[in-house]
This record gives sequence, structure tokens and C-alpha cells, in this order.
Amino acid sequence: MLTITDLVKVYPTGTRALNGIDLTISEPQVVAVIGSSGAGKSTLIRCINRLVEPSSGKIVLDDLDITSLNRRRLRAARRRMGMIFQEYNLVERLTVMENVLSGRLGYVSFWQAYRRRYPKEDVRDAFEILERVELDGYQNTRADALSGGQRQRVGIARALMQKPDLLLVDEPTASLDPRTGRQIMRLICELAQERGTPALVNIHNVQLAQTFSDRIIGLSDGKIAFDGSPDQLDEKVLTMIYGEEDWSTTIRETIDEPKPPSDEDGVSHDAVIG
Repeated sequence: MLTITDLVKVYPTGTRALNGIDLTISEPQVVAVIGSSGAGKSTLIRCINRLVEPSSGKIVLDDLDITSLNRRRLRAARRRMGMIFQEYNLVERLTVMENVLSGRLGYVSFWQAYRRRYPKEDVRDAFEILERVELDGYQNTRADALSGGQRQRVGIARALMQKPDLLLVDEPTASLDPRTGRQIMRLICELAQERGTPALVNIHNVQLAQTFSDRIIGLSDGKIAFDGSPDQLDEKVLTMIYGEEDWSTTIRETIDEPKPPSDEDGVSHDAVIG
């Protein structure tokens, strides 16, 4: 689904943020990207959809070489990549519904968007997604009247409105309290599983990464220092990623968050939202 080959990013200041990243996501899974500040986590996420331009390397989504696209084709390709931002990136004066429907801007004409006349099926889908992220009844509420957790749910709903092939998530819990952060991570993972959409999540919180992800990528100095399952993330690995420290209280305890049930379990996904 996503293949990254020898990805390098050097900023004009000379800072080498990414130094030869090779990464493949070949199945629907939640991949957490961890590492210290400045390790290249946000740069990696943003190079994939070219919000940050790579210096060299190749990024392929399915059969499409993202790095070779001109501006027009890149705009079309970005429809396939839903982005969830740390600071929500909502239009504060617009309603929840208007923000969610903005996820369809790449699919409607300028005049439809200007007049806010979206197709009926888009409006129907938006109501369904708002219910799924537990914001039903908030469609006419302005974004600036929402809590941080509610704003992040609007951001998730907007990304899902794109019907993306890949979710890119940049620090979704950084501005949230611990309980809300767990709820948001749980929601992202459930939705990714339900829709069969791989998600690449840049996250600082190691315990949340262990609890909710299927796979963990550890970056250090712009390189991949670790690529494995959450259960393989031990004190030795954390020292390799972050440096020397007492990591005994950081490693997830044995009381794990239950994984979202699959359809075969006979349990509704909606029933497990916390």
C-alpha cells in the first residue's frame, strides 16, 4: 500500500531531518511512529503527502509515485491521504458540519464549495460519521465552541470524509488530557480497522503507542532505529531510540487495552467506544 525508499529531507538550515528512511506498510494496520523531539517524526508524516518536500527518495502509494507528481496531480493524490493534525486545523468560525464537509472539497466544484451545496450523499455520509465519532447533535455548533477532544473528533471525521486509502496522524493526543487522549487513540484505531485503512500515527506517548498500535517505528536522528511489534518495545529498545534513562515505568504494564473486536466476533464496533 505504502512504500518509502531512501527518503531524505535536508532543510535549508542544513538540518538533516530524515536520513535514508525505508518503510513499507503492506496491510491495513496502525503504525505508531515514536522518537524524541527532532527525530524526524512530523517530517516523515508530512513528506508523505508533500506538505514538506522531500530532498530525495521515493514515496509510492499503491501504484502512484507521490514524489514525481506535479501540483495538479498532487492535489488529486492528496484526496487519497486523510490528514489528522495535532492542532485540529479547523476553521473556527464554521460549524462542525461545515468543517467535516470540507473533507470533500477536492471532489466538488468551486461554486458548490463556495455556496456550501454539497451532494446529498456527502451530507448523509457526514451525519453518519458524526454519529460514529460521537458528535451527533453537534452539526450546527461552531468549532470554536468545542472542547479539545471534540475538535479532534471533528478532525477525524473530516479526514474520513475523504474516504482515504491512508490516514496520516500527527500527534493526535498532544493537546489532550490522558483520558481524552486514550479515547481519541482508541477511536482512530477502531475506525482504521473498520474501514481497512492503514494509519501512520506520529505520537510522543510510548504507552499509548504500545497499547493501541499494531506496529511501532522508532526514529532516532532521522533513521529507523526500531521496527517491530509493541511487545518487542523493551528498555533496551527505548534506550536505543531515546538514549539512557530508567524506562521501567514507561513500558506498558500487563493490563493491556483490549483490541477492537472484529466483525467475526459478533460484537458491534460501536459498542466498544469509550
